[in-house]
Amino acid sequence: MFFVIICIIAGLGAGIVTGLAGLSAAVVITPMLVSLAGMNSYDVVAIALASDVLASALSAFTYYRNKNIDIKRGLLILGPAFLFSVIGSYVGYRFSLEAPDGIGIYSMIGTTFLGIKFIVAPITQEKTSKKKPQKRWVQVLLSILSGAVIGLICGFAGVGGGAMMLFALTILLGYDLKTAVGTSTMIMTIIALTGAGSHYMMGCNLDMKALSICVVATVLGAIWAAQFANRCEEKRLNRTVGIILAILGVVTLAFKMIPGIQA
Repeated sequence: MFFVIICIIAGLGAGIVTGLAGLSAAVVITPMLVSLAGMNSYDVVAIALASDVLASALSAFTYYRNKNIDIKRGLLILGPAFLFSVIGSYVGYRFSLEAPDGIGIYSMIGTTFLGIKFIVAPITQEKTSKKKPQKRWVQVLLSILSGAVIGLICGFAGVGGGAMMLFALTILLGYDLKTAVGTSTMIMTIIALTGAGSHYMMGCNLDMKALSICVVATVLGAIWAAQFANRCEEKRLNRTVGIILAILGVVTLAFKMIPGIQA
């Protein structure tokens, strides 16, 4: 029962951060299932990426209906991200053989850092609108390079791809937060599908019970969160996501360090 509850909470939390900020479901699912359920990091990343596919697709559709997606420039990021997510998945597999818990610990630290970042330095339309417009070739180059880095990170750890996309779309390409999140969820749909498939082909052991619960819970959380985000004021949106991620990162790290608490 404890295991089921952990999977439900992880899935709902993953769906919420996917719908609110376009982050990968692995930002929540990986640290929770590794620290609280004692599962293998590489196997959990596969579950997280699989949960990400439908949740990101539904979130992207909600943002599209609210005209908060840039499909044209998003495709420039998608191409290299697609390729490098496969490479990242292989690197993550080799790394997991040497350090089974390494990916999970990195994801917990990354989650905490992301939460603090959103609270301390929120991304607002006021900030991004002050950026000077870039030349077309600069935008194309930055989009391609960003896609390569995003795909590598997402394939390796299943975490950080969405955050890197937010950074690339807002800081480098000058998007407002809602358009950045909508475009991010569109791209994450394809990256997550590629990453999940790569993990499965490379021999991860899928826990079907955990997978089923996480997928359903993630979708439910994402639908609600995407609807909320499209109506929410930007600073409040940043603060909400930041608090959720910071608390999650600190709690999962604490549980990981306390023996005898895993399911």
